[in-house]
Amino acid sequence: METKMTYNLSCRLFTDAKCFGPGVAQLLHAVQQLHSLRAAALSMDMAYSKAWTIVKNSEKALGFPLLTSTTGGKGGGGAALTPRCVQLLDAYDSFCKRLQNAAAALFDEEFSDFL
Repeated sequence: METKMTYNLSCRLFTDAKCFGPGVAQLLHAVQQLHSLRAAALSMDMAYSKAWTIVKNSEKALGFPLLTSTTGGKGGGGAALTPRCVQLLDAYDSFCKRLQNAAAALFDEEFSDFL
């Protein structure tokens, strides 16, 4: 009996180095939702220092800031995505979704004898 065949497709963006992928996107979506890099890192079971490094490495490779931050105070500090980051994240999400849809159709076509 043959087992069901599947595939896995991962979308990553590169400059001179890998600069943006599913992990960075997930982290930025969490920042967008939680308004805090620290809270976003915590929600992903990630150290804040690792999250900070991921953001800084992506910013360096991309050449523009991804986050703006406010310092603490009575209400505490926070983080928000820059407008350019929102634009990049939206484009990345759309590209990945379209890529997945195209890949699914192609997979069904090419591997129909095995499905």
